[in-house]
Amino acid sequence: MIRTASARWMGNLKQGSGIISTETGVLKDQPYSFTSRVENATGTNPEELAGAAHAGCFTMKFVGVLTEAGFTVDEVQTTARVSLELKGGDLSIPKIELVCLAKVKNIEDAKLQELGQNAKTNCPISRLYKGAEITLTLTRG
Repeated sequence: MIRTASARWMGNLKQGSGIISTETGVLKDQPYSFTSRVENATGTNPEELAGAAHAGCFTMKFVGVLTEAGFTVDEVQTTARVSLELKGGDLSIPKIELVCLAKVKNIEDAKLQELGQNAKTNCPISRLYKGAEITLTLTRG
């Protein structure tokens, strides 16, 4: 059985915090300060929580990579759609889809894509779920 849920991160890049919105509303519009590991998950859907963590983690990593490369970032919104598979009582995440909208000044599309892929590869949550197929669709706002 495979279940999917998505979470969208929108936030204040300078403070590293924002708002998570989800399809099912368990975390809907709650203030959320991102940390690289998920704390107590009681009462939430695990795929939704993984989506929230990945959306926040990727966004922070991407902003860091862009800033380090000398670009000005106005806004980044990331949606992570996570598939959760239950096999014989074990949970695994076989697939994560990241969709990112970035508002970045004075950057060519090719460079934006390169830095986005770099952020995806080096994002701590991506490394945690390295067995998952993780795709990234990145557009400019």
